[in-house]
Amino acid sequence: MSSPFNSPLETGIRSLAILTAMFPKSLDLQFLVFFDYLSVHSGDVENGPKSLHAPLPLRSGELTIRRDLIERGLLLMMSRGLIQKLSTSSGFQYVVTDNAGAFLSMLSSQYITKLKERAEWVVERFGESTHEELKLVERQFFEEWSTQFQSFERAGSRRL
Repeated sequence: MSSPFNSPLETGIRSLAILTAMFPKSLDLQFLVFFDYLSVHSGDVENGPKSLHAPLPLRSGELTIRRDLIERGLLLMMSRGLIQKLSTSSGFQYVVTDNAGAFLSMLSSQYITKLKERAEWVVERFGESTHEELKLVERQFFEEWSTQFQSFERAGSRRL
């Protein structure tokens, strides 16, 4: 049996929650990747709600591997008629279909409820941001990540 964690199903449902909160606007893949990270690690943002996932060390590095996971989740949700891919003058965008809200409302676990709340928070806080503004926030995460990595390296070198 395969793990549901970081599976196309999990990342697809997170994208679905984000795009539902963003509706009627669409998002490109770069925004979705960053909004996905913020949805599960909302506590990393000043005055953000408690994170859905545990605050593991070096989690900022997740931004570098998240894109492929999100793409696979989007493909799954598109194959089920819940998300639509749009071709625009600025590139591909993703938007929910009319079926998305009804599907998402049928999911009622505590995790899904909190995910929907975090998705609403992300959209409210960052939904009007430009790519440049998000890159500044992302840069802060990478600076934090490099600081964490240096601490990890120093701790490892002391053992030698």
